[in-house]
Amino acid sequence: MPPTAESAQVSHRATYREVLAEPRFRLLFSTRAVAITADALRITTFSVLVFSSTGSALLSAVAFGIGFIPQLFGSLLLGSLADQLPPRALITGGYALTCATALLLALVRMPVAASLGVVALVSLATPLFHGASSRLVAQSLEGDAYVLGRSLNNIAGAGAQLFGLALGGAAVAALGPHRALAVSAVLYLGCALAIRIRLPRLQPGEFDGTPGGDGGAVRASLRGAGLLLRGRTVRRLMLAQWLPVALVAGAEGIIVAYAGERRFAPGWYAVLMGCLPVGMLVGDLLVGRFLRPPTRERLVVPLVALAGLPLIGFAAEPGVGVSSCLLLLSGLGYAYGLGLQRPFLDALPQDGQGQAFGLLGSGSMTLQGVGPVCLGAVAAVIGTGGAIALAGGAAVLTAGWILTWHPPASPALAPNRVAPSE
Repeated sequence: MPPTAESAQVSHRATYREVLAEPRFRLLFSTRAVAITADALRITTFSVLVFSSTGSALLSAVAFGIGFIPQLFGSLLLGSLADQLPPRALITGGYALTCATALLLALVRMPVAASLGVVALVSLATPLFHGASSRLVAQSLEGDAYVLGRSLNNIAGAGAQLFGLALGGAAVAALGPHRALAVSAVLYLGCALAIRIRLPRLQPGEFDGTPGGDGGAVRASLRGAGLLLRGRTVRRLMLAQWLPVALVAGAEGIIVAYAGERRFAPGWYAVLMGCLPVGMLVGDLLVGRFLRPPTRERLVVPLVALAGLPLIGFAAEPGVGVSSCLLLLSGLGYAYGLGLQRPFLDALPQDGQGQAFGLLGSGSMTLQGVGPVCLGAVAAVIGTGGAIALAGGAAVLTAGWILTWHPPASPALAPNRVAPSE
């Protein structure tokens, strides 16, 4: 039987060149890469600033993660605005707000509690402009081009994060923490100006913002989040994208302690921490570039298992070389998310995509902030090697759970709808 047009579209493999040829995506992609670099620079520099002011490792760790956890509350309370407000204004305002925050931290000597409160408060708005940006990407790219667009964002995000961490260390050493924060503010400002100048105002029909109704934005956001999470398909696809990443991030969060327990030479912890993002880069590139969409969707479960299985090897407390290889292999498994992108997009309601993307991102960031804390507590009881192995085992169990509902060859789900709730 000859393939239908629909099946041909499902199996069509796009290219990175096709994706980057889309002007709107190219602008959003480039500004987001710069913003991630600025994020890494700001977060690490702020953590250094807090530590230099207080001498407290705990407060330094809180400063590092204070921008993550509030994002979930922002998504739940304000997430509907990502579908109601004009995307250009929302994204520009988000970058301008983070620019102002970095400048405030750089120029104003505030008590530590006040500076932590400012960062936490601003992070409430992060899901709004991230959700609006993701919605624009979904509208700009179709079919496999959308999946490759997400792949490019993952690759650029990992690379920009590594570059931002390196830039942070160099900037703090050369300029001091306050001037380094000012550098991050300049990067945010450049992103805001680029979006304001180069992103065209959407024509009628491209943006169909709907008002929040009589109950306002908060009630509309809570109602929208409830509808999304009550849908079995959307809920499962969100959990499948949250849990393995949170578990591996939790393991990553105690690598420094593991290196210290094993008495590795100074500086080797940085090599170990770099192995995961390198594996992520390679995995996304290979899976995104060389595999067809149905193959990616069939490999979701094996790749989730690959993210967890190597970490179980830390139960034997291996040395630097073996540890590096295990973390590199685990990073390759992160590419499992590419096989879930199209089913997730197809399961969303058309008028709630912005909120859904914001909720997806904020939930992931929150769990990545909670994971290291939980595994750190476990490590205090069973040791860091055992805690990392436990995280790997939990990731493998997650792969088994996904296997119970994710078909071996997953076709695109019915478009633009939320699956019936249980």
